[in-house]
Amino acid sequence: MSDGPHILVVDDDSRLRELLRKFISERGFRVTTAAQSADAEAKLKSLAFDLLVLDVMMPGEDGFSFTRQIGRS
Repeated sequence: MSDGPHILVVDDDSRLRELLRKFISERGFRVTTAAQSADAEAKLKSLAFDLLVLDVMMPGEDGFSFTRQIGRS
């Protein structure tokens, strides 16, 4: 595991999520992934992240509404 900045990748597409995780981690970043906004929200409560990469077209709560929600907390 890298000591670099920690990035949370949120995407409902498991293939894309894994490609992003691999690509970003190979560049020295720590990467945590989530398949949906509820999973991401739980991880945000227990871990510190430097950056979020969000899918804006997820089913249920999309990346735009999730960003608004976490911006209020």
